[in-house]
Parts: sequence; C-alpha cells; structure tokens
Amino acid sequence: MELAHWQQRFERWLEEHHAAEDSAHDISHFRRVWMTAQNIMVNQKADPLVVLTACYFHDIVSLPKNHPERSRSSRLAARKTRDVLRHDFPDFPQAACAAVEHAIEAHSFSAAVTPQSAEAKIVQDADRLEALGAIGLARVFAVSGALGVALFDAEDPFADSRALDDRAFALDHFQTKLLRLPQTMQTERGRELARHNADFLIQFMAKLSAELQGDCLGIDSEVQSRFRRSLRS
Repeated sequence: MELAHWQQRFERWLEEHHAAEDSAHDISHFRRVWMTAQNIMVNQKADPLVVLTACYFHDIVSLPKNHPERSRSSRLAARKTRDVLRHDFPDFPQAACAAVEHAIEAHSFSAAVTPQSAEAKIVQDADRLEALGAIGLARVFAVSGALGVALFDAEDPFADSRALDDRAFALDHFQTKLLRLPQTMQTERGRELARHNADFLIQFMAKLSAELQGDCLGIDSEVQSRFRRSLRS
C-alpha cells in the first residue's frame, strides 16, 4: 500500500477519533511534522511507513505542559498507538509496530528517551523543529495564553537578574528550552534547520528588546549577539 493511502487512512481516523485540546497538537501539527520528516529523511536509510505512522500518532496522547505526569505523554501515546494499529488497522505490518512505538516514545523532550533508530531520530528532529521558527513562536504564545502564563517579565524580560521561569513567563521558554534544541538534534539536516529557525527566534527577541526601549524601528544588536553566541556554543 502506498504511503499516501496510509496517510489518508490515518487522517480519516484522527478526524473521527482525535479531538485535540490545543492548537499545538492538532491534525495540522501532525501533517507539518510529516512534511518536515520527509525533508530530513532524504538520503537517510529509514522506513518511510514507520516515520509516517509515528508522525501522525506521536501526540495522540498529550498531557498539558503543567500536568504533573507530562513526562509520561509519549509513553502513553506509544501504547495507545499500538492498540489503535492492532484494532483499527489490522492490515498494518506487524513487523513495523515496535519501531513505531519506539519512535513515538523517543520523540518527547520531557521523556528524555534516547532515540535508537534512524526513524526515531528523524521523528524527534521533525517534532522539535515545530518548536522553532515562526510556527514555534506562534505555539509558545498560544500555549502560554491557554495556561494563563504572562508574556514576559516587564522588569527583566531576559532574566538578567533573576532565575528563568517559563511557568510564569512565556518568553523565558526561549532560554529554558527552545534555543537549546539545535544542540539536541539527531541528524545533520535537523541541526541545520534548527539553527536557522532558532536564529529567527533570536531576531524576535532582539526586536522585542528594542521595542521595550521605545525603539519601534530598531533591533537590539546586543541581545541579538548575546543569544547568537549562546546558539553557537
């Protein structure tokens, strides 16, 4: 069966059975992760069906970021995917199920599971790229707004004199997680894309800094240089 047919079947199933509670983990997210995974997968020895399936089901269970068992989300998603494939897609190759489960379990940042297969590395990179660039920027503030988190600390937006706290300030999430993602990428292509998109977030931070100082047309070059250095280190 062709990949496009599997994709159509997965999307139909998700439309009928998966009601995403936030816009960061809806079917559009699954599609984008799959598109990115295809970009990363070029010239890689990986099973496309495993990658496709993991991309479409990796967040079938996604506990809120402030949930005490958030780190178990990917394990729960892997277990549920196994059951879904077994019961609703009986013609899915059973030999691929374990690889799909591992790719889903290993994709999560909070689970801290090291990807062992090429497929798991590709899915992890593709999902983490969703947190960077323009889409990542939109997701940070969408999720933070849903959780009632402030945009930033007006007195110290970049945490120069305080501890970072992304549960209190959305902008802190850039430093606590997002700008660290390029260092965690598993593939060469993933690292390349991650550095490029992380630089977009740095440009946003530099623009925000300038505006907070009353300069609506400028860019804070000091903030830009500071975080670009941290990106390279």
